[in-house]
Amino acid sequence: MLKTVELRYGRGILNVNLPEGAEPMMIRKTAMTKLPDAAAAVRQALAQPVAAPSLKELAKGRKSACIVICDITRPVPNHLFLRPMIATMTEAGIPRERITILVANGLHRCRDDGELAELVNDPWVLERVRIVNHDARDSSSLVDLGVTPTRGTPVHINRLLVEADLRIVTGLVEPHFMAGWSGGRKVVAPGVAGEQTIRTFHSTRFMSNPLATGCNLAGNPLHEEQLEITKMIGELYGLNTVIDEERDLTAVTFGEVEASHLGIISACRESFLVRSPRRFHTILTSAAGYPLDKTYYQTVKGMVTPIDILEPGGTIIIVSACSTGFGSDEYRKAQQELISLGADAFFEMLQTRKLAEIDEWQTEKQLAPMRLGKIQLYSTGLNAAEQLLTGVEPIESVDEAVAQALANSPDNALAVIPEGPYVIPVFDAST
Repeated sequence: MLKTVELRYGRGILNVNLPEGAEPMMIRKTAMTKLPDAAAAVRQALAQPVAAPSLKELAKGRKSACIVICDITRPVPNHLFLRPMIATMTEAGIPRERITILVANGLHRCRDDGELAELVNDPWVLERVRIVNHDARDSSSLVDLGVTPTRGTPVHINRLLVEADLRIVTGLVEPHFMAGWSGGRKVVAPGVAGEQTIRTFHSTRFMSNPLATGCNLAGNPLHEEQLEITKMIGELYGLNTVIDEERDLTAVTFGEVEASHLGIISACRESFLVRSPRRFHTILTSAAGYPLDKTYYQTVKGMVTPIDILEPGGTIIIVSACSTGFGSDEYRKAQQELISLGADAFFEMLQTRKLAEIDEWQTEKQLAPMRLGKIQLYSTGLNAAEQLLTGVEPIESVDEAVAQALANSPDNALAVIPEGPYVIPVFDAST
């Protein structure tokens, strides 16, 4: 029987000692096969796309290109594909000075030079191509494309992407607790969308929809709006990657934005969905380590993803380094409102708003695990005041918290999820 378990924490591993008699069940992604030659796999994807000509053919005759990359909260292997993409474009005749890398910050803060260097992770690219931070609040940098046909979401998208001759979005495909899956269309919206667009489809009418959940695209209102937005932009291509627990590449696709995204999801879906034959009174999880656990804002994802296997009244113990602190000022305000109003009154207030306040959607998503059970947080990156703002119970020792939770449980069963939100546990009594 395991006596110690390892959880991703910051840039390293947190070892947790289990009490005598604990019966842990490890819940992690199904082992994925590493690509033996990642660089060759990227070249093949660019040469043999899904539902599109090769990148070399696509780039011929184009006068400009925009490559959108995720912000620093996602461990996307940009160093593997940016250089061959740019080299292919320039060889096909696109002037290097007319190629722009656009960082999909959404409503997150813009990144400084040091963070951009870490994000791109290739000095060759940094020296040769212009890199621009998307700023959702800068209306002068946006193009108004009207409203989506189904739900009337106002569509404001970064001008650099909309007006480029060749448009490519890149990203990491992993479970997402609202949009079903990250990558593809999500890199456009919210990635390079304007504030009004993001605040509209992050409002309660979307967030409270039971189909807006992890690994689900069918009927998911966020996914459907994102697809409509990509169609309003026009010709758009996507490069999608999948990585394993060691952050090594296991899959890569390139092609038409929707087809390439759905194709890679189909190939990796069962690796991320883990079926459990039971629910647990005690769950030990993480916020997936760096870079996702840089802030408490992102930590909420790790609280939400395991709730399908949490027994009502049970305990979720989550570890998150929060190395850069709490999150935005707007998020702090939302958390303060949650604490002062209480969960029910806070949710009622949200329902009166047509537009969500910035970052309060994360507070709204925290309501689900709070209503189901108790949440305990271990973090070395939050000060005392920030610990209070979390709305959950801070702990100083994970070992002691696990021992106490099991002592209060009717059994010694413990679910352990080393990578937190990168895994979606699903209760399935038939397994």
